[in-house]
Amino acid sequence: MKEPNDVILITATKLAVLIIFIFSVHLFVSGHHNPGGGFIGGLAFTAAVVLLYLVHGIGKVQNNLPVDYKIVAGLGVLISVCTGAAGMIGGQPFLNQIFGLVNLPIFGQIEIATAVLFDVGVALAVIGASLTIIISISDDR
Repeated sequence: MKEPNDVILITATKLAVLIIFIFSVHLFVSGHHNPGGGFIGGLAFTAAVVLLYLVHGIGKVQNNLPVDYKIVAGLGVLISVCTGAAGMIGGQPFLNQIFGLVNLPIFGQIEIATAVLFDVGVALAVIGASLTIIISISDDR
């Protein structure tokens, strides 16, 4: 069976997915001081991947992006829990934030905080869980 020639749809999807990916990174990065963070950044990332699934098909996207989203979700939860428990090692409460200043060659002095690692874990957990649910619902086997 011949595949349909949807040049406009595929081209518009490439642009939309790029914009959504960039916006999800912006949401993730700005989440420490502004609205956003790991949860909404992960959901925006998931929306871009779902758009790829809708336009190109699950099989084609999974061939080009061979990721087991259950492992991604588990890794995200592990990172979040370990980051939260890191403060307990020093006698602090669970989810106590640890931060410090680091001098990087190009960027100069920046602040590094464990809240960013926690947000990475949350984002990975949201991406993994959401895409696992969406793929399992759409699976017709």
